[in-house]
Amino acid sequence: MLMMSKYQIVAVDLDGTLLNEHSQLNPRTIAAVKAAKEQGVHVVVCTGRPLAGVRDFLAQLDLLDPDDYVITFNGSLVQKTSDEAVLVRHTISFTDFFDLEYLGRKMGVHMHAEDDHHMYTTNKNISPYSVGESYLTHMPIRYRAIDDFPASKRFSKVMFIDDPKLLDAMQGQIPQKYLDRFRFVRSEPFFLEVINPNASKGNALRDLAKRLGVAKEAVMAFGDQGNDISMLEFAGTGVAMANAIPEVKETAQITTASNIEDGVAQAIEKYVLN
Repeated sequence: MLMMSKYQIVAVDLDGTLLNEHSQLNPRTIAAVKAAKEQGVHVVVCTGRPLAGVRDFLAQLDLLDPDDYVITFNGSLVQKTSDEAVLVRHTISFTDFFDLEYLGRKMGVHMHAEDDHHMYTTNKNISPYSVGESYLTHMPIRYRAIDDFPASKRFSKVMFIDDPKLLDAMQGQIPQKYLDRFRFVRSEPFFLEVINPNASKGNALRDLAKRLGVAKEAVMAFGDQGNDISMLEFAGTGVAMANAIPEVKETAQITTASNIEDGVAQAIEKYVLN
């Protein structure tokens, strides 16, 4: 007889949470996720990456079945992992992209934007952070002048990517009119991501839970960075990694071990598995 966990959804951030310091999955983590799924738990990877950038990990975790889901682009999309069908979409218009591109040039910070399959930058001198992101997410990067885009173009997110000190300075100088129009989240010290104000990991997790008929009390969420806070706030149980920033630990009810020490696996074994 299948033993049912009190948790029906376990939402897990990827980088700095599920993955170790080498951006890989540890065997104990893989085993814990598979065991949770065998008990009927929906394990949902929630990431700033596109689906192409997490598919290899989903395969290792056995999360590519028709009833498996993934939250991508920091909550801009909720997708089925088996066929990439989009259940929820909150994107950025070309007009918004145009205004954000101007903000980046005004502040002297590199930027790029992503749709479902490609990265685009208007910076002729492409940032090494964009190159690194392209490698990690398996998304080809393309240089385009601002006039090359059709007015109908939409993006899943925009990213300001640069030296952390430059982004620190930028965050303190963003005009209020931008803060009113967009959601800014710091996913890494060198990434300041901009998404549709209706998009967040928390909102995406809420929408998915509603579709699945799962109460928030039956949701557990793991994270380490600022872009994870909204889903820890939504979840009935929020779990911070030992390597998380202070704001995440303040939001969470539980702090587990670090991503290097299989913190996700330890918490799943203790609180989710029967």
